[in-house]
Amino acid sequence: MTTRLSKLPSSLKTLTLAVGTATLLLACSPGQTKQTKAIHIDGSSTVYPITETIVKEYNAQTASNLDVKVNFSGTGGGFRKFCAGETDISNASRPILKAEIEACKKNNISYLELPVAFDALTIVVNPQNTWAQDITVAELKKLWEPQAEGQIKTWNQIRSSWPNQPINLYGPGKDSGTFDYFTAAIVGEEGASRSDYQASEDDEIIAQGVMNDPNGLGYFGY
Repeated sequence: MTTRLSKLPSSLKTLTLAVGTATLLLACSPGQTKQTKAIHIDGSSTVYPITETIVKEYNAQTASNLDVKVNFSGTGGGFRKFCAGETDISNASRPILKAEIEACKKNNISYLELPVAFDALTIVVNPQNTWAQDITVAELKKLWEPQAEGQIKTWNQIRSSWPNQPINLYGPGKDSGTFDYFTAAIVGEEGASRSDYQASEDDEIIAQGVMNDPNGLGYFGY
């Protein structure tokens, strides 16, 4: 399968590969939020901008003194905090795992799941990249699989017609739901990935890395 690149936005050249669902999990445990003046939200960096916008609109339209704190530590990191009772809402870019469900049950935390958006898995390159107009799933697998670590270092190793220039990679860290989905869908095994790339749970850092690097390639939820 070959997927074509387009320029969206102009500071990045993007390629959409797949679509999932972004979800909010709201804690329903008795007493967890009733006695607090603050609501703590954490989790997916993909869902973070949506949640931040919701909070801003809520505060603008109400006279509530409620303090809502929004942060992101990746879907996995968010679920660890949520199931430990440290947060009230967990942002997620993948379904909650069986082990995470059990952790919530152990701590008497019940929840309500609310799908809020479609989450597109997006591959990005720098606009100065004039050669990569499309890329196949097989080529992405060759680039990101564990066996590629320290071995696949230049663009022409992915496609012979591409230049003999270094390829610099940017992507989510292991706590990210986008990392989980990408490795499962592209590499074929969840969690299987080369590790010699610049990893961050912050999508903005990934985007900025590629925007400042003509030889950069990265992925994040969009």
